[in-house]
Formats: sequence, C-alpha cells, structure tokens
Amino acid sequence: MGFAPENVSQLQLHYTVVSNVRFAAVELKKAGIRLLIESCNTRDMPGFYLNHTAQALEIIKAANSDNVFIQYDIYHAQVMEGDLCNTIEKNLAHIGHIQIADNPGRHEPGTGEINYPYLFARLDRMGYSGWVGCEYKPAARTEEGLRWRTELVSGR
Repeated sequence: MGFAPENVSQLQLHYTVVSNVRFAAVELKKAGIRLLIESCNTRDMPGFYLNHTAQALEIIKAANSDNVFIQYDIYHAQVMEGDLCNTIEKNLAHIGHIQIADNPGRHEPGTGEINYPYLFARLDRMGYSGWVGCEYKPAARTEEGLRWRTELVSGR
C-alpha cells in the first residue's frame, strides 16, 4: 500500500490502489504467489493509506481476484479496531497470514493488553491453519523476548 500523497482525493487513491492490487494479484498468481495487503495503524504510521480491516476487504472485493488476502497484524488491528477474535473469525476466509506483537509498545506477546493464550486458543478453534509470524520489538534482550513462546503456548 504505502503512504497516501497529499492533495490526492480519496476516490483517486482508492482507484489507484485497487488497480495496482488487481495487476499485482494477476502477475503474482502466475508465479504461484499470493498477494497480501496489510492495514497499519495511524498512530505509528500516520498517512498510511490502509488502516482498517473493512477497508482491506473493500479493496479485495474491488480487485475481484481470488489471489488477494489480508495480512492480519494483531498489533495494528488492536490499536485501530480491537475485537480481534471476532474480526478474525468473521473474515477468516480472507486472511492469508497473521502476525503478532503486543500493545502498547509492539513488544512480544505477554507484555501488554492482548490476552494471547485466549487468542491462540480461539485461532485453534476457528481452524486457522496458517502461519503466525512474529513482528515485534523485544522489550529487553532477544533471548528474554522469546520466553513468551514457552510460557504462553505450552499449555495449548
């Protein structure tokens, strides 16, 4: 997506993004690659064009391709929308990848307000079979920042 240039109408931005996504989806499909689009929050990335799950779904629908999916970033979604599990479940067919970080601070799971044991259990019950990627800034040393994996996931 990227940052929206100033002095360009929302209609023109939407048209340009949809056209680019449609083109990229076709070309990537030829190579056997899925296209992922990601919403980013306005606090950390002011001016970024795509900010909400509903907006991503509109782009996917307008692109009219079976090769475009949401990269659902838990951190950005929590900042902008909350209601993570219900949003994921409602849109699971359109989610191609999930990545995680806690809020506030974009640190590892277990350092903030997101209930990761509950979230992981719900993902299992939903039947999510894709990867869950980590995109966070360790609050301390990297080794310490990896302890969440054992602490939060071992009980699953």
